[in-house]
Amino acid sequence: MSRPKCWRRIDGEPVCKIFEAARRPRVVMEEIILSMDEFEAIRLADLEGLYYEQAAARMNVSRQTFGRIVEEARGKVARVLVEGLALRIEGVAIEMAAKPTFGCRRRQHSGV
Repeated sequence: MSRPKCWRRIDGEPVCKIFEAARRPRVVMEEIILSMDEFEAIRLADLEGLYYEQAAARMNVSRQTFGRIVEEARGKVARVLVEGLALRIEGVAIEMAAKPTFGCRRRQHSGV
């Protein structure tokens, strides 16, 4: 029996969850599924340019796990670009990072 998957932390959900090649009918287009942790790994490594150790700490996983996640994600994105497939981002086993809040001493409440 395999070990249960740990919760991975992400900073936010993607703005768009489906990307598809232009000028191809969607009914015949194959979809590649990118998980939320794979999306976050690409965002941290390729967009923010973090080292694997830093990115792994942000996602609450080991450096080796982060490396495996980002390599799998890059392979999927490359396949989508080369073969003109659709990409769908779906979420499982994630923990949203806490949004910064402010406190109001006077009225005893907080907000975002």
